[in-house]
Amino acid sequence: MSLISAQPLFYPKLSRTKSPLVHTKNSQPLHPIKKIRNSPIPCSKSYLFLPNDEKLKMGLLSSGRFKSQVGASSGEAKSFDSERAPQEVFAWSSVILPFLFPALGGLLFGYDIGATSGATISLQSPDLSGTNWFNLSAIELGLVVSGSLYGALLGSLIVYPISDFLGRRRELITASVFYVFGGLLTAYAPGLGVLLVGRLLYGLGIGVAMHGAPLYIAETCPSQIRGTLISLKELFIVLGILLGYFVGSYEINAVGGWRYMYGVSAPIALVMGLGMLSLPPSPRWLLLRAVQGKGSLQEYKEKAIIALQRLRGWSTGDKVSEKQIEDTIVSLKSAYTDQESEGSFLEVFRGPSLKALIIGGGLVLFQQITGQPSVLYYAGSILQTAGFSAAADATKVSVIIGIFKLLMTGIAVLKVDDLGRRPLLIGGVSGIALSLVLLSAYYKFLGGFPFVAVAALLLYVGCYQISFGPISWLMVSEIFPLRTRGKGISLAVLTNFGSNAIVTFAFSPLKELLGAENLFLLFGAIALLSFLFVIVYVPETKGLSLEEIESKVLK
Repeated sequence: MSLISAQPLFYPKLSRTKSPLVHTKNSQPLHPIKKIRNSPIPCSKSYLFLPNDEKLKMGLLSSGRFKSQVGASSGEAKSFDSERAPQEVFAWSSVILPFLFPALGGLLFGYDIGATSGATISLQSPDLSGTNWFNLSAIELGLVVSGSLYGALLGSLIVYPISDFLGRRRELITASVFYVFGGLLTAYAPGLGVLLVGRLLYGLGIGVAMHGAPLYIAETCPSQIRGTLISLKELFIVLGILLGYFVGSYEINAVGGWRYMYGVSAPIALVMGLGMLSLPPSPRWLLLRAVQGKGSLQEYKEKAIIALQRLRGWSTGDKVSEKQIEDTIVSLKSAYTDQESEGSFLEVFRGPSLKALIIGGGLVLFQQITGQPSVLYYAGSILQTAGFSAAADATKVSVIIGIFKLLMTGIAVLKVDDLGRRPLLIGGVSGIALSLVLLSAYYKFLGGFPFVAVAALLLYVGCYQISFGPISWLMVSEIFPLRTRGKGISLAVLTNFGSNAIVTFAFSPLKELLGAENLFLLFGAIALLSFLFVIVYVPETKGLSLEEIESKVLK
Protein backbone atom coordinates (compact mmCIF):
# COMPACT_ATOMS: atom_id res chain seq x y z
CA MET A 1 0.00 0.00 0.00
CA SER A 2 1.11 3.55 -0.51
CA LEU A 3 1.97 5.91 2.30
CA ILE A 4 0.99 8.91 0.21
CA SER A 5 -2.42 10.58 0.32
CA ALA A 6 -3.69 13.90 -0.90
CA GLN A 7 -3.33 15.59 2.48
CA PRO A 8 -0.79 18.45 2.80
CA LEU A 9 2.20 18.15 5.14
CA PHE A 10 2.88 21.31 7.10
CA TYR A 11 6.37 22.28 8.10
CA PRO A 12 6.07 23.77 11.60
CA LYS A 13 8.02 26.83 12.61
CA LEU A 14 10.15 26.22 15.71
CA SER A 15 9.28 28.08 18.87
CA ARG A 16 10.71 28.05 22.37
CA THR A 17 7.24 28.23 23.90
CA LYS A 18 5.29 25.98 21.60
CA SER A 19 5.56 22.34 20.76
CA PRO A 20 7.36 21.78 17.44
CA LEU A 21 4.33 19.77 16.35
CA VAL A 22 1.92 22.74 16.74
CA HIS A 23 1.01 24.21 13.38
CA THR A 24 1.30 27.97 13.22
CA LYS A 25 -0.10 30.37 10.73
CA ASN A 26 3.30 30.50 9.08
CA SER A 27 3.40 26.77 8.45
CA GLN A 28 4.25 25.95 4.86
CA PRO A 29 2.96 22.96 2.89
CA LEU A 30 5.82 20.77 1.74
CA HIS A 31 4.83 17.20 0.97
CA PRO A 32 1.73 15.01 0.98
CA ILE A 33 1.31 12.76 4.02
CA LYS A 34 -0.73 10.05 5.55
CA LYS A 35 -1.10 9.46 9.28
CA ILE A 36 0.11 6.05 10.42
CA ARG A 37 -1.62 4.01 13.09
CA ASN A 38 -3.52 7.12 14.17
CA SER A 39 -0.26 8.71 15.30
CA PRO A 40 -0.38 12.51 15.70
CA ILE A 41 2.99 12.66 13.98
CA PRO A 42 2.73 13.07 10.22
CA CYS A 43 5.21 11.50 7.90
CA SER A 44 5.94 10.82 4.30
CA LYS A 45 8.39 8.74 2.33
CA SER A 46 10.36 11.91 1.75
CA TYR A 47 11.03 12.15 5.48
CA LEU A 48 13.49 9.27 5.22
CA PHE A 49 15.71 11.28 2.92
CA LEU A 50 15.65 14.55 4.84
CA PRO A 51 18.97 15.56 6.44
CA ASN A 52 19.26 15.20 10.21
CA ASP A 53 18.81 18.92 10.90
CA GLU A 54 15.43 18.91 9.12
CA LYS A 55 14.38 15.86 11.15
CA LEU A 56 15.42 17.68 14.33
CA LYS A 57 13.34 20.70 13.33
CA MET A 58 10.34 18.46 12.85
CA GLY A 59 10.84 17.07 16.34
CA LEU A 60 10.92 13.54 15.02
CA LEU A 61 14.55 12.42 15.02
CA SER A 62 14.67 11.37 18.67
CA SER A 63 11.16 9.93 18.79
CA GLY A 64 11.31 6.20 19.35
CA ARG A 65 7.54 6.04 18.66
CA PHE A 66 7.82 7.07 15.04
CA LYS A 67 7.64 4.00 12.83
CA SER A 68 6.24 3.39 9.40
CA GLN A 69 4.89 0.41 7.62
CA VAL A 70 5.49 -0.49 4.04
CA GLY A 71 3.38 -3.10 2.32
CA ALA A 72 5.38 -5.92 0.83
CA SER A 73 4.46 -7.43 -2.51
CA SER A 74 2.93 -10.39 -0.70
CA GLY A 75 0.59 -8.10 1.19
CA GLU A 76 2.45 -8.44 4.48
CA ALA A 77 3.51 -5.30 6.29
CA LYS A 78 7.16 -4.80 7.19
CA SER A 79 8.00 -2.44 10.03
CA PHE A 80 11.21 -0.50 10.29
CA ASP A 81 12.61 2.28 12.43
CA SER A 82 12.86 5.53 10.53
CA GLU A 83 15.64 6.71 12.82
CA ARG A 84 18.03 4.17 11.31
CA ALA A 85 20.12 5.73 8.57
CA PRO A 86 19.82 3.97 5.23
CA GLN A 87 22.67 1.56 4.58
CA GLU A 88 25.46 3.02 2.54
CA VAL A 89 26.11 1.69 -0.94
CA PHE A 90 29.77 0.77 -1.41
CA ALA A 91 32.10 -1.50 -3.35
CA TRP A 92 34.29 -3.93 -1.43
CA SER A 93 37.22 -3.05 -3.66
CA SER A 94 37.12 0.53 -2.34
CA VAL A 95 37.39 -0.48 1.35
CA ILE A 96 40.24 -3.01 1.06
CA LEU A 97 43.21 -0.64 1.20
CA PRO A 98 41.77 1.71 3.90
CA PHE A 99 41.42 -1.43 6.01
CA LEU A 100 44.57 -3.31 4.98
CA PHE A 101 47.25 -0.75 5.80
CA PRO A 102 45.92 0.11 9.31
CA ALA A 103 45.42 -3.62 9.95
CA LEU A 104 49.14 -4.18 9.30
CA GLY A 105 49.69 -2.30 12.57
CA GLY A 106 47.80 -5.11 14.33
CA LEU A 107 49.67 -7.78 12.37
CA LEU A 108 52.99 -6.31 13.55
CA PHE A 109 51.74 -6.39 17.15
CA GLY A 110 50.87 -10.07 16.81
CA TYR A 111 54.12 -10.78 14.98
CA ASP A 112 56.11 -9.53 17.95
CA ILE A 113 54.29 -11.95 20.25
CA GLY A 114 54.96 -14.90 17.96
CA ALA A 115 58.54 -14.01 17.07
CA THR A 116 59.56 -13.39 20.68
CA SER A 117 58.64 -16.95 21.68
CA GLY A 118 61.29 -18.29 19.28
CA ALA A 119 63.74 -15.40 19.60
CA THR A 120 64.20 -15.88 23.35
CA ILE A 121 65.19 -19.53 22.76
CA SER A 122 67.66 -18.55 20.03
CA LEU A 123 69.05 -15.59 21.99
CA GLN A 124 69.97 -17.72 25.03
CA SER A 125 71.59 -20.59 23.12
CA PRO A 126 75.41 -20.69 23.39
CA ASP A 127 75.61 -22.25 19.92
CA LEU A 128 72.87 -20.34 18.11
CA SER A 129 72.77 -16.84 19.61
CA GLY A 130 75.84 -15.64 17.71
CA THR A 131 76.77 -13.38 20.64
CA ASN A 132 79.05 -13.47 23.67
CA TRP A 133 76.32 -12.03 25.94
CA PHE A 134 73.83 -14.86 25.55
CA ASN A 135 73.90 -15.82 29.23
CA LEU A 136 71.01 -13.58 30.28
CA SER A 137 69.73 -13.40 33.83
CA ALA A 138 66.04 -13.91 34.57
CA ILE A 139 65.55 -10.14 34.91
CA GLU A 140 67.38 -9.40 31.64
CA LEU A 141 65.34 -12.03 29.79
CA GLY A 142 62.16 -10.62 31.31
CA LEU A 143 63.09 -7.16 30.03
CA VAL A 144 63.67 -8.52 26.53
CA VAL A 145 60.31 -10.30 26.51
CA SER A 146 58.30 -7.46 28.06
CA GLY A 147 60.23 -4.54 26.56
CA SER A 148 57.70 -4.04 23.79
CA LEU A 149 54.85 -4.26 26.32
CA TYR A 150 56.27 -1.41 28.40
CA GLY A 151 56.91 0.52 25.21
CA ALA A 152 53.25 0.05 24.31
CA LEU A 153 52.26 1.39 27.74
CA LEU A 154 54.45 4.44 27.16
CA GLY A 155 53.04 4.89 23.65
CA SER A 156 49.50 4.85 25.05
CA LEU A 157 50.42 7.61 27.50
CA ILE A 158 52.16 9.72 24.85
CA VAL A 159 49.31 9.53 22.36
CA TYR A 160 46.62 10.47 24.91
CA PRO A 161 47.08 14.27 24.75
CA ILE A 162 48.08 14.51 21.08
CA SER A 163 45.82 12.03 19.28
CA ASP A 164 43.30 14.62 18.09
CA PHE A 165 46.12 16.85 16.89
CA LEU A 166 47.90 14.11 14.95
CA GLY A 167 44.81 12.53 13.44
CA ARG A 168 44.32 8.86 12.73
CA ARG A 169 46.36 8.74 9.52
CA ARG A 170 49.44 10.50 10.94
CA GLU A 171 49.22 8.33 14.06
CA LEU A 172 49.59 5.22 11.91
CA ILE A 173 52.44 6.73 9.88
CA THR A 174 54.20 7.55 13.18
CA ALA A 175 53.59 4.00 14.40
CA SER A 176 55.15 2.58 11.23
CA VAL A 177 58.28 4.70 11.81
CA PHE A 178 58.59 3.33 15.36
CA TYR A 179 58.06 -0.20 14.02
CA VAL A 180 60.76 0.17 11.33
CA PHE A 181 63.43 1.64 13.60
CA GLY A 182 62.53 -0.64 16.50
CA GLY A 183 62.69 -3.76 14.33
CA LEU A 184 65.97 -2.81 12.67
CA LEU A 185 67.64 -1.73 15.91
CA THR A 186 66.61 -4.98 17.60
CA ALA A 187 67.83 -7.08 14.67
CA TYR A 188 71.28 -5.43 14.51
CA ALA A 189 71.77 -4.90 18.26
CA PRO A 190 75.47 -5.27 19.21
CA GLY A 191 74.62 -5.61 22.90
CA LEU A 192 71.80 -6.02 25.39
CA GLY A 193 71.37 -2.27 25.98
CA VAL A 194 70.74 -1.52 22.30
CA LEU A 195 68.46 -4.55 22.07
CA LEU A 196 66.31 -3.22 24.91
CA VAL A 197 66.11 0.22 23.30
CA GLY A 198 64.95 -1.42 20.08
CA ARG A 199 62.31 -3.39 21.96
CA LEU A 200 61.08 -0.18 23.60
CA LEU A 201 60.86 1.64 20.25
CA TYR A 202 58.96 -1.25 18.72
CA GLY A 203 56.60 -1.16 21.69
CA LEU A 204 55.96 2.55 21.09
CA GLY A 205 54.82 1.54 17.60
CA ILE A 206 52.44 -1.04 19.12
CA GLY A 207 50.91 1.50 21.52
CA VAL A 208 50.35 4.11 18.82
CA ALA A 209 49.14 1.61 16.19
CA MET A 210 46.66 -0.10 18.51
CA HIS A 211 45.19 3.34 19.17
CA GLY A 212 45.12 4.65 15.60
CA ALA A 213 44.17 1.50 13.64
CA PRO A 214 40.70 0.85 15.13
CA LEU A 215 39.97 4.59 15.00
CA TYR A 216 40.84 4.93 11.32
CA ILE A 217 38.98 1.77 10.30
CA ALA A 218 35.86 2.64 12.34
CA GLU A 219 35.72 6.22 11.06
CA THR A 220 36.28 5.45 7.39
CA CYS A 221 34.36 2.24 6.71
CA PRO A 222 30.60 1.88 6.00
CA SER A 223 28.67 1.27 9.23
CA GLN A 224 27.10 -2.00 8.06
CA ILE A 225 30.52 -3.70 7.77
CA ARG A 226 32.31 -1.90 10.61
CA GLY A 227 32.08 -4.95 12.87
CA THR A 228 33.46 -7.25 10.17
CA LEU A 229 36.44 -5.02 9.38
CA ILE A 230 37.47 -4.28 12.96
CA SER A 231 37.14 -7.97 13.79
CA LEU A 232 39.32 -8.67 10.75
CA LYS A 233 41.93 -6.45 12.39
CA GLU A 234 41.93 -8.94 15.28
CA LEU A 235 42.33 -11.68 12.68
CA PHE A 236 45.42 -9.83 11.45
CA ILE A 237 46.82 -9.85 14.99
CA VAL A 238 46.39 -13.63 15.08
CA LEU A 239 47.90 -13.87 11.59
CA GLY A 240 50.87 -11.90 12.91
CA ILE A 241 51.26 -14.33 15.83
CA LEU A 242 51.12 -17.24 13.43
CA LEU A 243 53.64 -15.59 11.08
CA GLY A 244 55.96 -15.02 14.04
CA TYR A 245 55.67 -18.68 15.02
CA PHE A 246 56.44 -19.81 11.46
CA VAL A 247 59.47 -17.52 11.12
CA GLY A 248 60.68 -18.65 14.54
CA SER A 249 60.28 -22.31 13.60
CA TYR A 250 62.12 -21.73 10.30
CA GLU A 251 65.04 -19.77 11.80
CA ILE A 252 65.33 -21.59 15.12
CA ASN A 253 68.41 -23.57 14.05
CA ALA A 254 70.21 -20.66 12.33
CA VAL A 255 73.10 -18.90 14.08
CA GLY A 256 71.79 -15.48 15.09
CA GLY A 257 68.31 -16.58 14.06
CA TRP A 258 66.73 -14.21 16.59
CA ARG A 259 67.97 -11.29 14.50
CA TYR A 260 66.02 -12.53 11.47
CA MET A 261 62.96 -13.18 13.62
CA TYR A 262 62.86 -9.58 14.80
CA GLY A 263 64.13 -8.05 11.56
CA VAL A 264 61.32 -9.42 9.35
CA SER A 265 59.00 -6.84 10.92
CA ALA A 266 60.84 -3.88 9.34
CA PRO A 267 59.82 -4.36 5.67
CA ILE A 268 56.21 -5.04 6.71
CA ALA A 269 56.22 -1.79 8.70
CA LEU A 270 57.64 0.05 5.70
CA VAL A 271 54.75 -1.18 3.54
CA MET A 272 52.34 -0.03 6.24
CA GLY A 273 53.84 3.47 6.35
CA LEU A 274 53.91 3.92 2.58
CA GLY A 275 50.36 2.62 2.37
CA MET A 276 49.09 5.12 4.95
CA LEU A 277 50.82 7.92 3.08
CA SER A 278 48.72 7.01 0.04
CA LEU A 279 45.41 7.12 1.97
CA PRO A 280 43.35 10.21 2.84
CA PRO A 281 42.71 11.40 6.40
CA SER A 282 39.55 10.30 8.22
CA PRO A 283 36.65 12.51 7.03
CA ARG A 284 35.14 12.46 10.53
CA TRP A 285 38.41 13.64 12.03
CA LEU A 286 38.58 16.50 9.52
CA LEU A 287 35.06 17.60 10.44
CA LEU A 288 35.85 17.29 14.14
CA ARG A 289 38.78 19.67 13.69
CA ALA A 290 36.47 22.10 11.90
CA VAL A 291 33.90 22.00 14.71
CA GLN A 292 36.73 22.47 17.21
CA GLY A 293 37.60 25.71 15.45
CA LYS A 294 41.01 24.53 14.21
CA GLY A 295 40.45 25.96 10.74
CA SER A 296 37.94 27.10 8.15
CA LEU A 297 34.75 25.03 8.21
CA GLN A 298 34.41 25.30 4.43
CA GLU A 299 38.02 24.23 3.88
CA TYR A 300 37.74 21.19 6.15
CA LYS A 301 34.36 20.34 4.63
CA GLU A 302 35.86 20.28 1.12
CA LYS A 303 38.77 18.13 2.34
CA ALA A 304 36.34 15.72 4.02
CA ILE A 305 34.26 15.40 0.83
CA ILE A 306 37.38 14.64 -1.22
CA ALA A 307 38.57 12.12 1.41
CA LEU A 308 35.20 10.35 1.46
CA GLN A 309 35.09 10.18 -2.35
CA ARG A 310 38.57 8.62 -2.40
CA LEU A 311 37.64 6.13 0.33
CA ARG A 312 34.48 5.02 -1.51
CA GLY A 313 35.88 5.23 -5.03
CA TRP A 314 33.23 7.79 -6.04
CA SER A 315 33.77 10.33 -8.78
CA THR A 316 34.56 13.96 -8.01
CA GLY A 317 31.41 16.02 -7.60
CA ASP A 318 29.39 13.06 -6.34
CA LYS A 319 26.35 14.43 -4.46
CA VAL A 320 26.00 11.46 -2.10
CA SER A 321 29.34 12.21 -0.44
CA GLU A 322 28.44 15.88 -0.11
CA LYS A 323 25.16 15.00 1.60
CA GLN A 324 26.87 12.56 4.00
CA ILE A 325 29.39 15.23 4.98
CA GLU A 326 26.62 17.79 5.48
CA ASP A 327 24.69 15.38 7.70
CA THR A 328 27.81 14.64 9.77
CA ILE A 329 28.46 18.36 10.24
CA VAL A 330 24.88 18.83 11.45
CA SER A 331 25.29 15.91 13.89
CA LEU A 332 28.55 17.31 15.25
CA LYS A 333 27.19 20.84 15.62
CA SER A 334 24.05 19.63 17.37
CA ALA A 335 26.10 17.39 19.68
CA TYR A 336 28.55 20.10 20.67
CA THR A 337 26.25 23.12 20.89
CA ASP A 338 26.97 25.23 24.00
CA GLN A 339 30.01 23.08 24.84
CA GLU A 340 33.71 23.72 24.65
CA SER A 341 34.97 23.19 21.12
CA GLU A 342 37.42 20.49 22.21
CA GLY A 343 37.03 17.79 24.84
CA SER A 344 38.97 18.59 28.01
CA PHE A 345 41.42 16.25 29.72
CA LEU A 346 38.83 15.23 32.34
CA GLU A 347 35.77 15.15 30.08
CA VAL A 348 36.33 11.48 29.32
CA PHE A 349 35.43 10.84 32.99
CA ARG A 350 32.04 12.57 32.74
CA GLY A 351 28.63 11.94 31.20
CA PRO A 352 28.40 9.82 28.02
CA SER A 353 32.19 9.56 27.78
CA LEU A 354 32.35 8.00 31.26
CA LYS A 355 29.67 5.48 30.27
CA ALA A 356 31.71 4.62 27.16
CA LEU A 357 34.89 4.32 29.25
CA ILE A 358 33.19 1.90 31.65
CA ILE A 359 32.02 -0.26 28.72
CA GLY A 360 35.21 -0.16 26.64
CA GLY A 361 37.66 -0.13 29.54
CA GLY A 362 35.79 -2.93 31.30
CA LEU A 363 35.93 -5.14 28.22
CA VAL A 364 39.67 -4.75 27.64
CA LEU A 365 40.32 -5.19 31.39
CA PHE A 366 38.38 -8.46 31.58
CA GLN A 367 40.06 -9.48 28.32
CA GLN A 368 43.33 -9.76 30.26
CA ILE A 369 42.39 -10.61 33.85
CA THR A 370 40.40 -13.69 32.83
CA GLY A 371 43.82 -15.31 32.47
CA GLN A 372 44.58 -15.37 28.76
CA PRO A 373 48.39 -15.10 29.18
CA SER A 374 48.36 -17.79 31.91
CA VAL A 375 46.24 -20.28 29.98
CA LEU A 376 48.47 -20.00 26.92
CA TYR A 377 51.51 -20.34 29.18
CA TYR A 378 50.21 -23.78 30.17
CA ALA A 379 49.34 -24.79 26.59
CA GLY A 380 52.57 -26.71 25.97
CA SER A 381 52.42 -28.78 29.14
CA ILE A 382 48.70 -29.50 28.66
CA LEU A 383 49.28 -30.84 25.15
CA GLN A 384 52.24 -32.88 26.36
CA THR A 385 50.12 -34.62 29.01
CA ALA A 386 47.68 -35.55 26.23
CA GLY A 387 50.41 -37.36 24.32
CA PHE A 388 50.85 -34.96 21.41
CA SER A 389 54.33 -35.68 20.10
CA ALA A 390 54.52 -32.21 18.55
CA ALA A 391 54.38 -30.75 22.04
CA ALA A 392 58.03 -31.66 22.48
CA ASP A 393 58.84 -28.80 20.15
CA ALA A 394 57.54 -25.53 21.58
CA THR A 395 57.53 -23.73 18.27
CA LYS A 396 55.41 -26.40 16.57
CA VAL A 397 52.94 -26.44 19.46
CA SER A 398 52.62 -22.69 19.11
CA VAL A 399 51.80 -23.08 15.42
CA ILE A 400 48.99 -25.53 16.26
CA ILE A 401 47.46 -23.10 18.77
CA GLY A 402 47.93 -20.21 16.34
CA ILE A 403 46.07 -22.00 13.54
CA PHE A 404 43.16 -22.81 15.84
CA LYS A 405 43.02 -19.18 17.05
CA LEU A 406 42.96 -18.08 13.42
CA LEU A 407 40.06 -20.37 12.54
CA MET A 408 37.95 -19.24 15.50
CA THR A 409 38.67 -15.57 14.81
CA GLY A 410 37.47 -16.17 11.25
CA ILE A 411 34.13 -17.38 12.64
CA ALA A 412 33.80 -14.18 14.68
CA VAL A 413 34.57 -12.07 11.61
CA LEU A 414 31.86 -13.80 9.60
CA LYS A 415 29.20 -13.54 12.32
CA VAL A 416 29.81 -10.25 14.14
CA ASP A 417 27.67 -8.12 11.80
CA ASP A 418 25.09 -10.90 11.51
CA LEU A 419 24.59 -12.07 15.10
CA GLY A 420 25.74 -8.85 16.77
CA ARG A 421 28.24 -8.04 19.50
CA ARG A 422 26.31 -9.09 22.63
CA PRO A 423 25.44 -12.67 21.55
CA LEU A 424 29.07 -13.41 20.68
CA LEU A 425 30.29 -11.90 23.96
CA ILE A 426 27.70 -13.71 26.08
CA GLY A 427 28.32 -17.08 24.43
CA GLY A 428 32.10 -16.69 24.36
CA VAL A 429 32.51 -15.51 27.95
CA SER A 430 30.27 -18.36 29.15
CA GLY A 431 32.59 -20.81 27.38
CA ILE A 432 35.67 -19.14 28.90
CA ALA A 433 34.27 -19.56 32.42
CA LEU A 434 33.43 -23.22 31.76
CA SER A 435 36.88 -23.95 30.29
CA LEU A 436 38.65 -22.42 33.31
CA VAL A 437 36.58 -24.54 35.70
CA LEU A 438 37.47 -27.63 33.64
CA LEU A 439 41.19 -26.74 33.74
CA SER A 440 40.98 -26.33 37.52
CA ALA A 441 39.25 -29.71 37.81
CA TYR A 442 41.93 -31.31 35.62
CA TYR A 443 44.76 -30.14 37.88
CA LYS A 444 42.77 -30.94 41.05
CA PHE A 445 41.30 -34.40 40.48
CA LEU A 446 41.00 -35.26 36.74
CA GLY A 447 44.69 -35.70 36.00
CA GLY A 448 44.05 -39.17 34.61
CA PHE A 449 41.84 -37.79 31.85
CA PRO A 450 44.12 -35.62 29.68
CA PHE A 451 41.46 -35.20 26.98
CA VAL A 452 39.60 -33.00 29.51
CA ALA A 453 42.57 -30.63 29.63
CA VAL A 454 42.93 -30.53 25.86
CA ALA A 455 39.21 -29.92 25.38
CA ALA A 456 39.30 -27.16 28.02
CA LEU A 457 42.32 -25.52 26.39
CA LEU A 458 40.75 -25.51 22.94
CA LEU A 459 37.42 -24.34 24.39
CA TYR A 460 39.18 -21.43 26.09
CA VAL A 461 41.12 -20.38 23.00
CA GLY A 462 38.08 -20.73 20.73
CA CYS A 463 35.68 -18.85 23.02
CA TYR A 464 38.23 -16.08 23.61
CA GLN A 465 38.67 -15.60 19.86
CA ILE A 466 34.93 -15.19 19.23
CA SER A 467 34.38 -12.86 22.18
CA PHE A 468 36.97 -10.85 24.09
CA GLY A 469 39.59 -11.13 21.32
CA PRO A 470 37.85 -9.22 18.49
CA ILE A 471 34.73 -7.78 20.16
CA SER A 472 36.55 -5.82 22.88
CA TRP A 473 38.53 -3.79 20.36
CA LEU A 474 35.49 -3.42 18.13
CA MET A 475 33.41 -1.97 20.98
CA VAL A 476 36.26 0.29 22.06
CA SER A 477 36.59 1.72 18.55
CA GLU A 478 32.88 2.54 18.18
CA ILE A 479 31.52 3.29 21.66
CA PHE A 480 33.28 6.58 22.51
CA PRO A 481 31.74 9.91 21.43
CA LEU A 482 33.69 11.52 18.58
CA ARG A 483 34.47 14.46 20.84
CA THR A 484 36.50 12.30 23.26
CA ARG A 485 37.18 9.26 21.08
CA GLY A 486 40.93 9.82 20.81
CA LYS A 487 41.45 10.24 24.55
CA GLY A 488 38.98 7.44 25.41
CA ILE A 489 40.70 4.87 23.20
CA SER A 490 44.07 5.94 24.63
CA LEU A 491 42.82 5.08 28.12
CA ALA A 492 41.38 1.78 26.89
CA VAL A 493 44.69 0.81 25.25
CA LEU A 494 46.52 1.84 28.42
CA THR A 495 44.13 -0.30 30.49
CA ASN A 496 44.69 -3.27 28.19
CA PHE A 497 48.48 -3.19 28.23
CA GLY A 498 48.61 -2.25 31.92
CA SER A 499 46.42 -5.17 32.98
CA ASN A 500 48.41 -7.46 30.65
CA ALA A 501 51.62 -6.41 32.40
CA ILE A 502 50.07 -6.96 35.85
CA VAL A 503 48.73 -10.42 34.99
CA THR A 504 52.05 -11.43 33.43
CA PHE A 505 54.00 -10.18 36.44
CA ALA A 506 51.64 -11.72 39.04
CA PHE A 507 51.28 -15.13 37.39
CA SER A 508 54.33 -16.87 38.92
CA PRO A 509 53.79 -15.58 42.51
CA LEU A 510 50.08 -16.48 42.35
CA LYS A 511 50.87 -19.96 40.99
CA GLU A 512 53.25 -20.61 43.87
CA LEU A 513 50.80 -19.21 46.42
CA LEU A 514 47.58 -20.81 45.18
CA GLY A 515 48.64 -23.72 42.98
CA ALA A 516 47.60 -24.14 39.34
CA GLU A 517 44.19 -25.62 40.19
CA ASN A 518 43.16 -22.72 42.45
CA LEU A 519 44.64 -20.11 40.10
CA PHE A 520 42.47 -21.33 37.24
CA LEU A 521 39.50 -21.40 39.60
CA LEU A 522 40.19 -17.75 40.47
CA PHE A 523 40.30 -16.87 36.78
CA GLY A 524 37.00 -18.74 36.36
CA ALA A 525 35.38 -16.61 39.07
CA ILE A 526 36.64 -13.46 37.33
CA ALA A 527 35.17 -14.79 34.07
CA LEU A 528 31.76 -15.12 35.77
CA LEU A 529 32.05 -11.49 36.88
CA SER A 530 32.87 -10.49 33.31
CA PHE A 531 29.76 -12.39 32.15
CA LEU A 532 27.60 -10.34 34.51
CA PHE A 533 29.35 -7.17 33.30
CA VAL A 534 28.46 -7.97 29.69
CA ILE A 535 24.85 -8.73 30.58
CA VAL A 536 24.36 -5.51 32.57
CA TYR A 537 26.53 -2.90 30.85
CA VAL A 538 27.41 -3.82 27.27
CA PRO A 539 24.90 -2.59 24.64
CA GLU A 540 24.29 -3.87 21.12
CA THR A 541 25.75 -1.57 18.46
CA LYS A 542 25.23 -3.73 15.37
CA GLY A 543 24.26 -1.69 12.31
CA LEU A 544 24.36 1.70 14.05
CA SER A 545 26.45 4.54 12.68
CA LEU A 546 28.97 6.13 15.05
CA GLU A 547 26.68 9.16 15.37
CA GLU A 548 23.70 6.93 16.19
CA ILE A 549 25.69 5.13 18.89
CA GLU A 550 26.54 8.47 20.45
CA SER A 551 22.97 9.80 20.34
CA LYS A 552 21.05 6.61 21.19
CA VAL A 553 23.27 4.31 23.25
CA LEU A 554 25.25 6.78 25.35
CA LYS A 555 22.47 9.29 26.01
